[in-house]
Amino acid sequence: MSQADDGTQPPATAPEANAPDEGAGPGYRIDIGGNASGTVIAGDHNVVVDAQHGSTVTLLVERERPQPVRRERIELLPRRQREPVGRDADIASLADALRDGGPVQLWGPPGIGKSTLLRHATRLLEPGPDGVVFLNAAYHEVPDLAQQVFEACYEAPGYAPSPAELRRLMSGTRVTVYVDNAALTHEQIRQLMDAAPDATFVFASPEQSVLGDGRALELTGLDRSAGLELLARELRRPLAERELSTATELWKAAAGRPLPLLRAAGLARSTARPGGARLPRPGEVTELLPPLLDQLDATAMSVLHLLATLDGAELDPAHIGALTEAPDAAGTCGRLTELGLVTAADQGYSCAADVVPTVRQRMPDPFPADRLCEYLTRWASHPETTPVHVADLARALEKAAELAMWVGRADLAVRLARAASPVLARSLRFGAWGRVLGSGWAAATRSNDRRAQAYFVHEAGIRSLLIGQRVMAATLLAQSVVLWRQLGDSRGADAALNAQQYAPPSTPTPPSTPTPAEAPPVPDAGSSTAPDPTLTTPDLTTGTPDLTVTPPNLHPSTPDPTITASNLTPPSPDPTAAAHSFTPVTPDPASTAHTPLNDLVLNHMAGLGGGQAGGTGAGAAATAPGGWALGGGTGAMGAGTSTAGAGVGAGAGFSAVGAGAAGVGAGMGAGAGMGAAGVFTVIITTIATAVAVVVAGVAIVQNVVQNEEPPPSAPSTDLAGLWTSNQGGALEFVPSSSGEYIAGTECGPEDIRVTGSSGSYSGTQVMYEETTDGSCGAPAGDISVTITVAPDGETAEYVTEDTANLGCVNCGTETLTRVPTY
Repeated sequence: MSQADDGTQPPATAPEANAPDEGAGPGYRIDIGGNASGTVIAGDHNVVVDAQHGSTVTLLVERERPQPVRRERIELLPRRQREPVGRDADIASLADALRDGGPVQLWGPPGIGKSTLLRHATRLLEPGPDGVVFLNAAYHEVPDLAQQVFEACYEAPGYAPSPAELRRLMSGTRVTVYVDNAALTHEQIRQLMDAAPDATFVFASPEQSVLGDGRALELTGLDRSAGLELLARELRRPLAERELSTATELWKAAAGRPLPLLRAAGLARSTARPGGARLPRPGEVTELLPPLLDQLDATAMSVLHLLATLDGAELDPAHIGALTEAPDAAGTCGRLTELGLVTAADQGYSCAADVVPTVRQRMPDPFPADRLCEYLTRWASHPETTPVHVADLARALEKAAELAMWVGRADLAVRLARAASPVLARSLRFGAWGRVLGSGWAAATRSNDRRAQAYFVHEAGIRSLLIGQRVMAATLLAQSVVLWRQLGDSRGADAALNAQQYAPPSTPTPPSTPTPAEAPPVPDAGSSTAPDPTLTTPDLTTGTPDLTVTPPNLHPSTPDPTITASNLTPPSPDPTAAAHSFTPVTPDPASTAHTPLNDLVLNHMAGLGGGQAGGTGAGAAATAPGGWALGGGTGAMGAGTSTAGAGVGAGAGFSAVGAGAAGVGAGMGAGAGMGAAGVFTVIITTIATAVAVVVAGVAIVQNVVQNEEPPPSAPSTDLAGLWTSNQGGALEFVPSSSGEYIAGTECGPEDIRVTGSSGSYSGTQVMYEETTDGSCGAPAGDISVTITVAPDGETAEYVTEDTANLGCVNCGTETLTRVPTY
């Protein structure tokens, strides 16, 4: 996006204050115009985005399906930059690898010049027969990257094809796709390549992850000649004879990495004396940042302070100028880039990862949260701001909301997320949309804003439906109906009920709820005292197998005296170091009933915003409110790939995972560890079929919520329906015409098959070879499954046995609980 793009900095209007709904949270609403409300098509669903009462969904009529038109010439290039020094041999090797058909992975440590080389190659090398596409994978999930490839190749505004349709459309499209900052696992690389089967991919990554089916080219430091040439270019003069020895030692100390050499030359320029610029001593290479910051004026430090607060998020110079009042923000950012303090990218500028700690040591207080959030809220809600622009700045929006939470202004985070969410929905970047929904829900929970909670849960249900997580969609929409009805918002409740018809037929439809006057009071956030030590926060960033649905700790409403501004410490090179001393933001257990339905919603919403596929390219990680992974995470949020079983991490062997392993983890398993290679895992997840009853073109909602209590019925011991596990997941059994009950897994739609009646069922379950990157391995055989439903029909015992002696290490017993229908 160029700096002059329309919509970058539209005139903003302050949010309109309105009288609050009783018990509904702060008295405000965001008046959103422009492209916030509208229609998009995702897969087989037509979505009408509604910024106030929640979006609605209808099933797409085939004749209304968009007919994408492939662009005559495909060309999505990065911004122009200077030619890299000393990389001719690397360019030649890359060209040879491309001629062999790819994929190619260019890898090396931070500061080695991967991005510079990749961007240069994108413009220099021969494109594919149909064109060339450049992507920046930082903070993007694989499905969002695949959508970007599709939009670069096709004219199809407002349309996100299903994965199968995307592969069909992209088949035969021979483009070369360059992917920068691709901190992707082997499985994620394969997933992206599968979305465009005839494209040739080139990835720039911090580590090697392309295995036998591609070429990996390691990028090493510059040789001496190139290193000295780079120093001379950045000094803007030839090196003097007397400087050659010092320059050579500098090159050795930097190990040929261009970034330290760039900074050394920048420091020499900024501290030039009458006799000329003096190169730093070789021993100063590791300590260049403090003296570089010493040379900056107040305007440059203000810009750097803002970008360091955003911690890797890109921001356009127009936004930077508006927020810092820098008279020439583009020029200031350019100078900071020349000093190696800021990175120039296609959507703006970001602070270099290793610069953030030094800036925060000097300026421990973050950039003002109110100024940042209010500006971005006005911008996101302005009619001239397009969905693409908001998607480009999604990471900055997340960091701004996170900052607001840290300083105790959850209301600012709610307003920002409410403004951004409908626009992100229209951008069709469902990963970014999910993370904003997760941060908005956490903020609404912290501030006891029940209307915002209803909205975010509703939209998360719509999102889950669009990305194929139908059981989770049914659960979230059912919960949103309850929340909307408690608020007396019939439009929101009707929208959620309408969407529910496209979820599984056994979806738990919520019971009638009291009117707002009859509803039990929701405790005020300020009434909380101390956290309940018996409650635990689920670990959403690791591969812990037991995804227990116990609600997280209650956060006190009063500020924690141990949290100070100086705790905003950035990540160190150690990926285990935390970037911020955030206290997890969690719901109030007193205001949420302990039911399987509510617990599923709690875990899913808390997990939205898990690790991003692209990461930062530097491998740093951090923890934010609710346990969101902020650094170079490798999991794709919402992909449902967190499939670790009990005891999986113990080493080689076999394991069977019960019903709780993957279903609920759909939104919270990003980057989850999988255990040792060669381990076998049985993954039970819930795969459902969307059902719609259509009469005269109007969808009729099944299981409509009644205002009267239903008559009591005899307990059912039938297995069909939705169940939750004491291991934290969900499982749905669907009866087949052959008399079997079938449940799908992540690796196969009919992996669990049992027969029986009157509460007693038995059958088999497929076991798969487990891989370290979370992909489904080859089938290893079948294990025995026995299910006994209790006489009351509410619980069942689920037993797995390794009768084939496959070496299952965690076969055993778990308890299922039926999710009731009303």
